[in-house]
Amino acid sequence: MTATLGSLHSFGARVLLAYAVALAIWGTYRYFRNQELGGGFRASYLIMAGLTALQGLVGLATFVSGGRPTVLLHVVYGIFAVIFLPGAYLYAQGGSRRREAVILAGAAWVVSIAYLRGIATG
Repeated sequence: MTATLGSLHSFGARVLLAYAVALAIWGTYRYFRNQELGGGFRASYLIMAGLTALQGLVGLATFVSGGRPTVLLHVVYGIFAVIFLPGAYLYAQGGSRRREAVILAGAAWVVSIAYLRGIATG
């Protein structure tokens, strides 16, 4: 059971990393083209936030079933991502649409680094 959860957690981390990089590129492109973010981007961002929380729950289940990360800092990166994504989304709501684009694209880049560091500290 622990091995299965660990494999699922590892696979989910790589998928989220690819998803976050794709979203970051998309948002950065829209920002530099002076375009607003559409509903599709916002929905994709919120899906990423939800999947990050789900990834955290799988990691917690792995931990409870006996799997441990090599470095405890791994858990800190996960907690950071779960809190940071919705926080950045809420912060981006009060202002111009261009400001929203730079904040959400930047948040996707930042969380990509957190995912990568989480994978590296696995």
